[in-house]
Amino acid sequence: MCATEGEMHSARGCRVYKYRNWSVSFSKSRMPCYTVTVATGSQWFAGTDDYIYLTLVGTEGCSERTLLDKPLYNDFERGAVDSYDITVGENIGDIVLIKIEKKKYWVHDDWYCKYITVKTPSGDYIEFPCFRWLVDDKEVILRDGRARLPQDDKTRVAKQHRRKELETRQKTFRWKEWHPGFPMSIDAKAHKELPRDIQFDSEKGVDFILNYSKAIENLYVNQFMHMFQSSWGDFSDFERIFMRIKNTISEYVMQHWKEDFMFGYQFLNGCNPVMIQKCTQIPKKFPVTHEMVADCLERDLTLEEELKAGNLYIADYEIMEDITANATDPCTPQYLAAPICLLYKNSQNKILPIAIQLSQSPGEDSPIYLPSDDQHDWLLAKIWVRSSDFHVHQTVTHLLRTHLISEVFGIAMFRQLSAVHPAYKLLLPHIRFTIAINTKAREQLICENGLFDKANGTGGGGHVQLVQKAMKTFTYKSLCFPESIKARGMESQEELPYYYYRDDGNKVWEAIKSFVTDMINIYYASDETVQEDEEIQAFVKDVCSFGMQDFDYCEFPKSVQTLEQLVEYLTVVIFTASAQHAAINFGQYDWCSWIPNAPPTMRNPPPTKKGQTDMKLIVESLPDRGRSCWHLGAVWALSQFQENELFLGMYPDEHFIEKPVKKALETFREKLTEVSKLIKNRNEGKKLPYYYLSPDRIPNSVAV
Repeated sequence: MCATEGEMHSARGCRVYKYRNWSVSFSKSRMPCYTVTVATGSQWFAGTDDYIYLTLVGTEGCSERTLLDKPLYNDFERGAVDSYDITVGENIGDIVLIKIEKKKYWVHDDWYCKYITVKTPSGDYIEFPCFRWLVDDKEVILRDGRARLPQDDKTRVAKQHRRKELETRQKTFRWKEWHPGFPMSIDAKAHKELPRDIQFDSEKGVDFILNYSKAIENLYVNQFMHMFQSSWGDFSDFERIFMRIKNTISEYVMQHWKEDFMFGYQFLNGCNPVMIQKCTQIPKKFPVTHEMVADCLERDLTLEEELKAGNLYIADYEIMEDITANATDPCTPQYLAAPICLLYKNSQNKILPIAIQLSQSPGEDSPIYLPSDDQHDWLLAKIWVRSSDFHVHQTVTHLLRTHLISEVFGIAMFRQLSAVHPAYKLLLPHIRFTIAINTKAREQLICENGLFDKANGTGGGGHVQLVQKAMKTFTYKSLCFPESIKARGMESQEELPYYYYRDDGNKVWEAIKSFVTDMINIYYASDETVQEDEEIQAFVKDVCSFGMQDFDYCEFPKSVQTLEQLVEYLTVVIFTASAQHAAINFGQYDWCSWIPNAPPTMRNPPPTKKGQTDMKLIVESLPDRGRSCWHLGAVWALSQFQENELFLGMYPDEHFIEKPVKKALETFREKLTEVSKLIKNRNEGKKLPYYYLSPDRIPNSVAV
């Protein structure tokens, strides 16, 4: 006997079954029988009480549409693995597809299916990875877990399934321009409008307003958060909102932030280690002379000789010029600057600031500040550089160059790569929750009147201008880690032995590249195989032509012609979403929680004369109590890992079933473990350990 579709439910929710006798005119033992095992996800609300039907599609025919149901049993509970027998009346040949349908029982009850395994009458097992939500009266058609290129599909059924899948996805994942000059984003105004498969499991967990408020409460600064326009008394006053939650690095920053070595160190290993570059010529707009800095030079060389010896570096915040400062609060004028900072590598290989100009135009009202100046003049000049660095970090290094570009890669992947494509299976874990977190940010954080406006000097539209400006120099090659380091003249370990961002980044880049190479070699025999892969070509073209809007200056490729190019491209996608985001995101509390070291806004304009700065002016220039607390809550919340975070090399959803892939994954994990050990050993005993690029601390994707 078997439960029929006429199954009824009592008012208490207990299932009551109607049975009917099957009249069988031939021996049941002769009928082919398949055992279907179904795994339901373990996340919240993964189970369902809806009806689940399954159809086996073979080369010779199909099974009947079968209700998966056991009498007196609660099927498809969260975390359950359930098995069902499906008997067919005739041989249906080799299984090609399985179709799963979900039909409403009482109200629509979403269901997350992890995988389905089919045991054939001959005893073979066929795995069908799913890892997706079935919502409403939805059906999902699955192919077995073997990855295939488009040209590998020879049958009409396989080709048709692949085409229909992508047609459906392209209607679901639509491009939309959020602001002119931005990378394109997903066409959704709110998180709840996103396809269920890319939403967070719990929207509450990524509610920025809730998380910031919770952070402020945890930091015990809620009594200050509404005290806008109220200045702190002095630097020690900032400790009132700092001392509750501190760590080794943040406390060290608080103690040493005024010192030149700490200022210089952050250009190498702080949370924005991408601004410093080798200085090969003193810019005309920054007329530093030997006489100005002679006291800072340690090698008995002139400034020009130090330049030729490769001992000078520069950080130029030209991108900040003409950016509109936050004017959303008429009671508190806010100000921005576009400084230039000359840095010197001393005989101990430490990077030290030796000259700062707070604008891009030299002149009487834009003096060059020096370490030999009055201590308050020099300190305020450094604070202005740190504030400008904070703005560029948040909006360009972080938002644009990890969040927004990873969303572009993710949307293009969903639109152009079918679920059986090896690149889809490879990239999927690395865009997990990225579109969701960005949508939530556009909904609450960086939107008009969003949280970003509360405490940031570029709020109210300046952050939009910054992204638009940065897009004009944003190239594909700048995402290739070794090339980005080389382009800034920072590649020599001998010249700069303490640039841990570079050293650790190179190790992780090589580990990812080696893994991608192993994966690609499993599926692509030659350059011609790459050229003939219409889906990978469409993916790369979609990124450039739609995601980056085919801007002339972006230089993103429209195709990949060789195995080497494909490996590099996929490495860029994975590295950007994982390692690069980790390097510039998770150190925010360490480096930015001591507010004088990273002011999110300035309440007085940059000084135009020397000798007029005192401690009172500095404190009055820094953020008020309310903005300080919002800033502290923000950098704390942004520095936290997600609950049940998946770190680099952790792929619990087994989209691949092939043994060579599993071997490649094992090798990848071994290399990552070795990198983690090297970093741990190097950090032992250091007052300022650098661990942001340790693989065991690198989440797979941009999800915070």
